[in-house]
Order: sequence, then structure tokens, then C-alpha cells
Amino acid sequence: MVLLEPDPFLNELTKLYERNKQSGTVWVTLKHSPCKRVNKAQKKDLLDEDCKCLVRATDGKRKISTTLSPKEHIRFQTAYATLLKAHLDNLKKKEKAHKKKPGGGAASSSGAAHGGAS
Repeated sequence: MVLLEPDPFLNELTKLYERNKQSGTVWVTLKHSPCKRVNKAQKKDLLDEDCKCLVRATDGKRKISTTLSPKEHIRFQTAYATLLKAHLDNLKKKEKAHKKKPGGGAASSSGAAHGGAS
């Protein structure tokens, strides 16, 4: 697994999406993790500056990852959202199965639609 800075990670993620555009899958996972190992007693003393977000992506052949500090998170999130909007254009829409109600359903709704007994 290759650990990259956030900007090169987004560039490599773009390449992963381009390679798998016609067929294939790209998995992206995000995980909250402390930057150093701590035992349970010290967990309460962790500050927000000590925590990082681990972002990993793979297409099954190539794995890339990056870590984000709280300061980098907002900028990364907006860039990642732009990347997703650009590359998730060929998703297939689900086909809805239309189920018919037993009894036709017309008799029960016709009275309410025409101002039936109130």
C-alpha cells in the first residue's frame, strides 16, 4: 500500500476511476484513527489534534492511502466531492418493479377523490 499526501492521493484516485470507468470497481474507505497507539486509559486524554483520518482506495490491483489532519479535512472533502461528481456519471438506475394492488384499488380511492362522505 502506498501512503501519499492528500493532493497526490486525489490525483491517483482520479487515475483509478479512469482505469475502471468501463468496467470495474473502486473501493474507498475512511477510518478515524489516532496518530499514535494509546492504551484505553490514555484514550480520554487525546485531543482533536492527535486524531487523524485514514483514507484508503483500491481497485483490487492497486492500493493507495493517505492520512488527513483535522485542518486538511474540509479542503480534502470538497475536492473529493468534486472528484466523485465527475466520475460517478455512469451509474445504472435501479428498475422499479411495479406491483398491482389486489382489487384494483380504484374503488377505495374514488370516493375520497370526488369529495365522498365527510
